[in-house]
Amino acid sequence: MEGKRNGEIEKLSQDEMKKILKNTRGKLAMQQQLIKEKKLPVLVLVEGWGAAGKGTLISYLIRDLDPRFFRVIPTKAPTKEEKRKPFLCRHMQNIPEAGQFVFLDAGWMEETVCDMIDGKLKEKELKKRFEEINVFERQLVDNGYLVLKIFVDVSRDIQKERVQKLMDEEDTRWRVGKRDLDQLKERKKYEKAYGSFIGETNSEKAPWHVIDSGEKGLVELQVCHLLVDGIEKAIQQKDIPVVIPENKFSMMPMPKLDHVDLAKELSREEYEEQLNAAQKKLKKLHNKIYNKGIPVIIAYEGWDAAGKGGNIKRLTSALDARGFQVNPIASPDVHEKNRHFLWRFWTRLPKTGHIAIFDRTWYGRVMVERLEGFCSENDWQRAYNEINEFEKMLTDWGAVVVKFWIHIDKETQLKRFHEREATPEKRWKITEEDWRNREKWDQYEIAVDEMIQKTSTEFAPWHIIQSNDKYYARIQAINVVIDAIEQKLKEK
Repeated sequence: MEGKRNGEIEKLSQDEMKKILKNTRGKLAMQQQLIKEKKLPVLVLVEGWGAAGKGTLISYLIRDLDPRFFRVIPTKAPTKEEKRKPFLCRHMQNIPEAGQFVFLDAGWMEETVCDMIDGKLKEKELKKRFEEINVFERQLVDNGYLVLKIFVDVSRDIQKERVQKLMDEEDTRWRVGKRDLDQLKERKKYEKAYGSFIGETNSEKAPWHVIDSGEKGLVELQVCHLLVDGIEKAIQQKDIPVVIPENKFSMMPMPKLDHVDLAKELSREEYEEQLNAAQKKLKKLHNKIYNKGIPVIIAYEGWDAAGKGGNIKRLTSALDARGFQVNPIASPDVHEKNRHFLWRFWTRLPKTGHIAIFDRTWYGRVMVERLEGFCSENDWQRAYNEINEFEKMLTDWGAVVVKFWIHIDKETQLKRFHEREATPEKRWKITEEDWRNREKWDQYEIAVDEMIQKTSTEFAPWHIIQSNDKYYARIQAINVVIDAIEQKLKEK
């Protein structure tokens, strides 16, 4: 079985091993304070054969750690509800906050290998699964995570002996599942699947470490060394800029904002007639996507006072309230800031057949966070590719992804700001931050133009909605959603 094995540890006497192990465990305990200070998130994935001792190994690692700053998560088979989300969604939700540990007792390897054994993944789907896992792990590492992947190996004879021992005791019999028994019967098939998974996901940034669980003390020493060394290396490299990968996606040609014609408009009569027809059509389509299990993700970005709220309101008026969720995205809270910047969006994805609407999105990374200095230049430059990868996963999952930039000119924005200030029931909509952002209009325009050019992919293109006239903008947006859903239904 391929993978990166820890350096050979010489045969030691029991006393020598205990002494070295005690020192290593003490160092790991001290490192816990260091990762808190350096805000290093540590994700330890422990995979392996049934009865190989994964749970016991995790218990070794956490024995001297402060329980307030780590979590142990036993990953079970996905629930029916979890299967209605992208494959990586439940695993992304489990990533640690900065300065904390998460120990996963099985994860995306176990789930994938089971799907392979059960014949649920065709060759093309399996290849895509491996690609998504590699992207997921690389993004975590690039965003400052230590990802330590351990595969606990065991011979068939020892595995059989341990399974039988568990089966013989009434109090431990429950720990042996059907999958454990299947591994004994179909050992070669599982060896091939595990080996294939390790070979396809063994990367420089997130390598596999294959540990033989035959000798208890040696296993603990090897894994403790791996974790201590990994933490030391990750802290040393924490502030080193990450190499930004080249864009591998085909892009759609898009105009710059100052080239967009904003003079288009509709009369009140034209607007009401077209809105009524469009909403009726969208209502029917909502039933169809539910029946077909098609998820829809609609992302709204745009200038302050451009009309995003009114646009969303006319869109949702045509939908069944049980089948959509509007996510107003504000500044990230402390738990969101302490995780990968996409985490808070992964946790808000819709189920199959449902619609998620985002009022502000993951594109804050390359706009407000970029301009206000909330992340480094390397962070926001790297984010273009990470966002494209995220949206590719969503469309490969089967989602319709529609992205709007609601566009107005600077004069229209000023007029609407003054109208809000003069209207008591709308005054809450205008804030000091809106005025500060307006002062940076030119900087934002440069950032938005770059964002649109670098993230308008063939699978998730941008739609610039001319919104000097709100009537025209609302009809334009709802028709874009209708067209995107109809196209997906044709593909299905």
